[in-house]
Amino acid sequence: MTEAQDPQAPSSPAKVLAPTVHPRRETRISWIWLVPLVAALVGVSLLARSWLAIGPTITISFETAEGLEVGQTKVRYKDVAIGTVTGIRVAKDRSKVLVTAELVRDGSEFITRENTSFWVVRPRLGLSGVSGLGTLVSGAYIAVDAAESPVKNGSTPVYEFVGLEKPPEVTSGRPGTRYTLHADDLGSLEIGSPVYYRRIQVGRIIGYDLDESGRSVNIHVFVDAPNDKFVTSDTRFWNASGINLSLDADGFNVQTGSLVSMIAGGVAFASANEANTRPAPAGSDFKLATSRAEALADPDGPPFHIEFHFQQSVRGLKVGAPVDFRGLELGKVIDVDLEFNEETKRFYALVKAELYPLRFGAVYDNLMAEPGAEQYRGGALLGPLVEHGLRAQIRPANILTGQQYVALDFFRDAEKVEFDAQKAPLVLPTIAGSFDRLQQQISSIVSKIDAVPFDEIATDLRSSLNAVTKLLQRLEGELTPQATATLKAARKSLGEVEKLLSENSPMTGNVERTLRELNNAAKSLRSLADYLQSHPSSVIRGKGPNAITVVP
Repeated sequence: MTEAQDPQAPSSPAKVLAPTVHPRRETRISWIWLVPLVAALVGVSLLARSWLAIGPTITISFETAEGLEVGQTKVRYKDVAIGTVTGIRVAKDRSKVLVTAELVRDGSEFITRENTSFWVVRPRLGLSGVSGLGTLVSGAYIAVDAAESPVKNGSTPVYEFVGLEKPPEVTSGRPGTRYTLHADDLGSLEIGSPVYYRRIQVGRIIGYDLDESGRSVNIHVFVDAPNDKFVTSDTRFWNASGINLSLDADGFNVQTGSLVSMIAGGVAFASANEANTRPAPAGSDFKLATSRAEALADPDGPPFHIEFHFQQSVRGLKVGAPVDFRGLELGKVIDVDLEFNEETKRFYALVKAELYPLRFGAVYDNLMAEPGAEQYRGGALLGPLVEHGLRAQIRPANILTGQQYVALDFFRDAEKVEFDAQKAPLVLPTIAGSFDRLQQQISSIVSKIDAVPFDEIATDLRSSLNAVTKLLQRLEGELTPQATATLKAARKSLGEVEKLLSENSPMTGNVERTLRELNNAAKSLRSLADYLQSHPSSVIRGKGPNAITVVP
């Protein structure tokens, strides 16, 4: 060790040492640069993954974009997010709102199909119930309904859709069967109205539209599985909405369905043939009746048209009024018009009606078996009946409301009329109603009363009364004094008679003595008669010795 290096050595003047120079090493890459490199690689991988995960972009048109937000609103299929809304803009014609959404790549091929449906799920309150309450917390989203059938090879993807303003009542994956009902009008039925079987809800109405002819309404219903097996070819549907009131021979009846059917309407069905258990095919057509009784009634068959020419008033006869035959409804009135007869120059009421021949029962079947009857069904049925006095008559159906109906009945005193059995439509002869006959009779009586000369009778009666008055005055002036004198004389005569008939009068004593003598004579004659009866021979022989002496 040198002195400069030994700390114990005595201090000495400092010596300057020469610095030691070491050569600089070569520069190397620092590990700190790995951090941004790794970050860049992660970012690239994320971008690549995101790019690979992004599916096609679709455009959906809606009436409004209420509740939709870019980057927030999701596209859901069976409550699984499959996309996000990336843009909202107004269409060029400003009639729609175009919503752009990016779908995920995996499984997006079943979304971009022609029959896919989109709608915005929001809280909705309707007669059939409440839906979409979950969106109060999570916000609105776009729901998707796509067919579950496999994608066909070579099919062209669809990227533009028209969104639904209301959720579909039945999604594509729901098990069940669709049917079509035909009715004259929709009534109180709405989309979502329930369908009942034995008062249990088994389906609902999913849509309705007008028939191509415009004369009826097509109502589309969906019956859930497995209850759709109860819909057979013999099934009858009827409108179960509201409250059905009826007043008949059994009394006052009230029939109601559930509270939902009373408010939102409803349809019910039942089978007319329980032995038929084969389900009806999907899309089958049925007629919707207005009531259960009408639905389950025997089929009426095609009706034929008839006409009635009434000469009297038809007030109270409305369209739909029944055509009745002895309590059985055979048809209904379909039109009431006023017509003019050119020959008689008089107005008459033209009533058109429909008759259902199958309601005549076996009579119609027997008549149709006759040769040539099929060509003129109505004439073959009504011709023989008209010959035996069948006539149409208007009768009151309800005294309180004044409603009337057409009654068919036999009248023995009906006049013979010509009936053309081959005319179309048939014109059935009519007869005045009972009330009209009464009016005619009263009118005839009034006419006869009007013909009585009441003025002349009153004049003659007044003259007769004047003559009687003069006669009475004459009697009072001339005969009254004589009658008074006569009464006085008669009164005096009565006084003399009373004196003669008094007890102390001589005449009364003489009468009493005469009566006693007559009494004694009668006793003697009685004794003589008794003797002669006992001794009849004394008339010839005379009185015997032992004869009884008659004491006077």
